[in-house]
Amino acid sequence: MTHDTISHPRREFLGASALAISAATLGVTAMIQPAHAADYRKNPFTLVYDDAITANVPGKVNIHPVTYKLNDLNIVANVYTPANFDLKKKNYPAVVIAHPNGDVKEQAAGLYAQRLAEQGFVAITADAAYQGGSGGLPRSVVKPANRIEDILGMADFISRYEGVDAERLGLLGICGGGGYSLAAAKTDKRFKSVATLSMFNTGRVRRNGYVDSQLDTVQQRLKQASDARAQQAIDGTVLYSGNADLTDAQIAALPYDLYREGYEYYWRTHAHPGSTFKYTTSSLLDLMRWDAMDQIELIEQPLLMIAGSKADSLYMSEDALAKATGAKNKELFLIDGATHIETYWVPKYVEAAVAKLAPFYGKYL
Repeated sequence: MTHDTISHPRREFLGASALAISAATLGVTAMIQPAHAADYRKNPFTLVYDDAITANVPGKVNIHPVTYKLNDLNIVANVYTPANFDLKKKNYPAVVIAHPNGDVKEQAAGLYAQRLAEQGFVAITADAAYQGGSGGLPRSVVKPANRIEDILGMADFISRYEGVDAERLGLLGICGGGGYSLAAAKTDKRFKSVATLSMFNTGRVRRNGYVDSQLDTVQQRLKQASDARAQQAIDGTVLYSGNADLTDAQIAALPYDLYREGYEYYWRTHAHPGSTFKYTTSSLLDLMRWDAMDQIELIEQPLLMIAGSKADSLYMSEDALAKATGAKNKELFLIDGATHIETYWVPKYVEAAVAKLAPFYGKYL
C-alpha cells in the first residue's frame, strides 16, 4: 500500500495570536527542560509514549496496524487487542478513539488505546484523513465533516473486526477529537457511551480564539480564509495557517499552559514525523462556522467528560456538560492538579483517567 510520503515537517500548534510572538519582543532566555522524551525511531511501531508495545507477544496486549478505505482514501489505523484475545469469543467490547488536533495514532490516542486494551477492551485509533499516514490531498485539510467521518469510519471497521461485539461500542475523543466525538455521538447511536478527555471545541477556538481572546478579528480571519480559497481556485496555490517554529525561549513565554506544554509535547518530548498543526487556511471557512455544541442535546448516551482541574481549556468541558441536556447520565470528572497536555502523558494523570474510563465503559457497554 502506498501512502503519501511523510517527511519531518516543522511542527505547528494551535494557530492563535500566540504565534505572532517573537524572540525580540519576549526578551526571554529560559530554556524548556523536558522531563521526558520518547523517540519514535526506537519503536518498531513508531509509538511515542511510555511503556509502548515493542513487539506482539502471545498472551499479551498486541497492536495490529491496519489500512482501510474511507471515501476512496486510504486510512491507516492501529487496533489494540487485550491479553489472551480469543477470536472465538466474538463478544469483546470496543472503543473508538479520536486523536487530538495535530496528533497521530502513535501519540496520546495510542497511549489510551493501549491502556484500555490492558483493561480488556479492543481499541482502535486512526490518523485522520489528510493527516499523518492517511491519504488525502492537499495535505492538512482540517474540516469538521472529515473528522466526524473519520470517527464513523473507525466504527465501521471495528464493528466488523473478528472478535468484536458490534453492539458494545464506545467512543473516546481527546482534545479536538473530543469535540468531534460529541458531534459524532449526536446522531450515530452505534456508540452506546461517549467519553472525552480534555475536550477542545475547535470551532469555537478557531472562530473566537483561545479563551475567546480574538473576538475582534473574526471578520478579518474569515476574509483571509475566503481569499485563500479563491487563490487555490485560481492557480492551485494552497495556503496554510498554524505555521510556527518557535525557540524554547518563545515557547516558555507563551500565555497559556495549553500552548506552552503543547509545543513542548509535540516539538520536543513526544515528537512524531506524522504530527503537524499546520492546516489549510481555507479550512477555516468550515471550522469557523462549526461548533461542537450545536444540537448537543441530541446526545442521549451516557456521557463522561474528563479534564484536568488546572487546565485552561476546562471552560469548554464545563460548557459542553451544561448543554448536553439529553444525556441520560453525565459527569464531569476532574483530575486533580492536571493541565490539558499533562493528561496526554503524565503517568499518574493517565492512570487516573483510565481508572475512570474503564468502569464507565464496563458499565455502559
